[in-house]
Amino acid sequence: MTFENLNLAPAILKAVLEQGYDTPTPIQAQAIPAVLAGGDLLGGAQTGTGKTAAFGLPLLHRLLDIGHPPGPRHLCCPCCSACRASLR
Repeated sequence: MTFENLNLAPAILKAVLEQGYDTPTPIQAQAIPAVLAGGDLLGGAQTGTGKTAAFGLPLLHRLLDIGHPPGPRHLCCPCCSACRASLR
C-alpha cells in the first residue's frame, strides 16, 4: 500500500511525497479511506504513528473537493495528545 493507492487529491499527494512519505502507517491506511468515504472514525494508536495525518489528510482532501473558489481557509484540528502535553 502506498499513498498513491489512497486516492488523495493530487495537491495533497504531491505534498506528502515531497516530505518523503511514501507508505502510510497502519492507522493511516485504515483511516484515510474511511474518512474519504464520509464514514465516522474512532481510532487509537501509539504516539508517533501518524494519527493526525490519518484524520487531517482526508479532511483537507474533502475541503478541496467541495469546489469553493480558491482562497484562504481556516482549519482547526484538535489533537488530544498535544492538549495533554500542554497540561504537564
